[in-house]
Amino acid sequence: MFTKKQLDKYADVMIWGLKKARAKKFKKNDIVLVRYNLGALDLAEELHAKLMEQGIHTLLRMVSTSVMELNFFEKANKEQLVFEPPGERELYRKLNGNMYLNAPESLTHLQRVDSSRIAQAAIARKPLRDILSKREEEGSFGWTLCSYTTKQLAKHARLTEKEYTRQIVKACYLNKPDPVQAWEDVFQSARAIKRWLTSMKVKYYHVESKNMDLKVARGDRRRWIGISGHNIPSFELFISPDWRGTEGVYYANQPSYRNGNYVTGVQLTFEKGLVTRSKAGAGGKFVAGQLAMDAGAARLGEFSLTDTRFSKIDTFMADTLFDENFGGKYGNCHVAVGASYSDTFDGNPALLTKKRKTELGFNDSALHWDLVNTEDKTVTAHLTNGKRQVIYEKGTFTY
Repeated sequence: MFTKKQLDKYADVMIWGLKKARAKKFKKNDIVLVRYNLGALDLAEELHAKLMEQGIHTLLRMVSTSVMELNFFEKANKEQLVFEPPGERELYRKLNGNMYLNAPESLTHLQRVDSSRIAQAAIARKPLRDILSKREEEGSFGWTLCSYTTKQLAKHARLTEKEYTRQIVKACYLNKPDPVQAWEDVFQSARAIKRWLTSMKVKYYHVESKNMDLKVARGDRRRWIGISGHNIPSFELFISPDWRGTEGVYYANQPSYRNGNYVTGVQLTFEKGLVTRSKAGAGGKFVAGQLAMDAGAARLGEFSLTDTRFSKIDTFMADTLFDENFGGKYGNCHVAVGASYSDTFDGNPALLTKKRKTELGFNDSALHWDLVNTEDKTVTAHLTNGKRQVIYEKGTFTY
């Protein structure tokens, strides 16, 4: 699959991403947790060696296999389903970094599990995620993740394993002599676009395509972020809008695998910020269940655009990490129903109280589900002075 040289470069890029994703610089004796599927063991070993060489306390945790995960959701009683291991909160309060190496053995093993049980477990772990979110807002924590070729990923993407690996190599710039410098160049180019987008006085964005007609309220005190190291690869620029101002129809023509379920053709109708109708070509019942997970699950948490000049991803990968960064001919727009990102606040996120987030229209939920549209589209910013400006068309920002 990956050559030794490619693994070395992949590990270097991941460490670049982790460092970019944290506001404060990493220092000797910081604690980083590396979580990985068994299939990504060789990449975990590369990362472990490099982090140890930098004086980082590196914790390794192999995540459950697909069999273990299925056993958990099928056999767990009420207490086991929401069980929190002793010491977990203490660890989360001291973690400085988290890296996840995604290499799934299966994408569909949970398809017959009651989605409400999965939701219960997710809700139970939300306090732990809140700890890390707060630490990230303070600049003390950073995270990144990547994916690794597996037979199942390749199968569901209808690619050979070699073709799948080739897409990862291309998307992550591992075919470049110095992939870290390549990422740094993209980071700097995106910075100028983000400044341009953030500088506009926007009331709402209007997204139009063959199957979409959606208005997304920008909200007060917002800034555009993205290409920040959090995901490798990541080419999206995004904002967490004021969920209360979402109106119209969103359509995801890109398929999605989530919690063992295959979903296609998701159409969401928003009225006064809430999804009032949903339908799908496949997986409609699952979609409805996800949107009913909690009070914030049927609200918008993210609005994102990807520029084809950055992304070299040109095929469906059966992996949200890659699919939400699809480049292709027309780039992509994606939205996420569920949780907002507080780092899209234009001030110090650490000062955002729960009350202030509510006032500004930041959404809170245990859900965050990215749904991707790759159609030819136009995005127009409706400015507060009554003027309009096209900010995105034919897959690129107009900057």
